[in-house]
Amino acid sequence: MLLTCIRMEQKKLRHSHLWLVFLAIPIIPAFMGGGNYLQNQGVLKAEWYSLWTQCSLFYSSFFYAPLIALYCSYIWRLEHLNHNWNQLMTLPVPVTDVYLSKLCLAVGCTLFLQAWMWVLFVITGKAVGLPGLPPAQILFWLFRGGVGGMGIAALQLTLSMIIRSFAVPIALALMGSVLGMLASNGGLGFFWPYSLMTMGMNSSRTEDAVRNLAGFGLSLTVFFVFFAVLGVGYLKKTDIRSA
Repeated sequence: MLLTCIRMEQKKLRHSHLWLVFLAIPIIPAFMGGGNYLQNQGVLKAEWYSLWTQCSLFYSSFFYAPLIALYCSYIWRLEHLNHNWNQLMTLPVPVTDVYLSKLCLAVGCTLFLQAWMWVLFVITGKAVGLPGLPPAQILFWLFRGGVGGMGIAALQLTLSMIIRSFAVPIALALMGSVLGMLASNGGLGFFWPYSLMTMGMNSSRTEDAVRNLAGFGLSLTVFFVFFAVLGVGYLKKTDIRSA
């Protein structure tokens, strides 16, 4: 049944233009990071690692989580409008599968964004004249940040389900990202879900900031499971809505 729900969600998104947004917006932090790198080559001497500090700073602080939030808001927007919520609640499928199908798509979105950011990072590096290809360690950081983003996906999906406004969850994601950067710098990253993607990507750092992978994995699991269970529980208790 879950696979059927996933196919239904994919069908709803088939004619949307979200993919254009997800292709275009990550170009901005890549461009900004490349520009910062060129302007500060006197102090940025670590080549690919230095470029990563600049690109990841903008990307993780202002773009990654809001893009995830945008995706989550959109896939729930279809239910909040035109009485689609009532149609959803009367479908002969478990509400758990309804929520999990949307969560699977949101997780896929996080990983797609990271893969695209890697492509943009390589292009930016060649554009500013860096030799060879980025170290594999940076690719690992990018992937780990995508895993950290899974907690944000569960949180934002639940927020977008509860909050009918399209823009409010996106604004919350932006604020959460900024606070996440501050929390990670203050040693409190494991206690704030938005910090996990920042720490996972090793944002604005040349040396790995996550020295406790077990703690990182435990924190992510707790946040991911908590927000997913909260979302499923809310959906189970929700009934038909009036206009």
